[in-house]
Amino acid sequence: MRTLTPLTRQRGLALVETAITLPFLLFVMFAATEFTNAFVTHTTLTKAVRDGARWAAEEAKNKNTGVWELDNALKDDTRNLVVYGNRAGSPAVPVVNGLNVTHVSVNRLGTSENIDVSVTYPYSGMLGSVLPTFGYGSNIALLFNMSATVTMRAL
Repeated sequence: MRTLTPLTRQRGLALVETAITLPFLLFVMFAATEFTNAFVTHTTLTKAVRDGARWAAEEAKNKNTGVWELDNALKDDTRNLVVYGNRAGSPAVPVVNGLNVTHVSVNRLGTSENIDVSVTYPYSGMLGSVLPTFGYGSNIALLFNMSATVTMRAL
């Protein structure tokens, strides 16, 4: 006759193992989600800045006279292109939530014909301002400035 003693000793063991590993698995899942969101946000910002710099570099040099100038109208159009994806700034839906034209700078680098377009975006995690570690250490802050910069020579 077979005894059931080993089975009775393991009753509830799966529940204990789940309770021990669940916080770690949740942390890994939330961390992967936040990392993916930050990566997508940075890629979107970089593409927007690249598009703005390319457009500004093309428009900065007058095709008829060959004179290079970066006036305020061109800067404003470039900022709108980076933030909204078009020069008009409408519809007023930014390419990244919370991005606005004050986060974008458009400058001429010294006396050269180089245009520098950069954005500094205050990133906040999609799950909140901190990533909980569920008791495996101190929580991780998800508030930081994300930046992207592109420099191009006027065409």
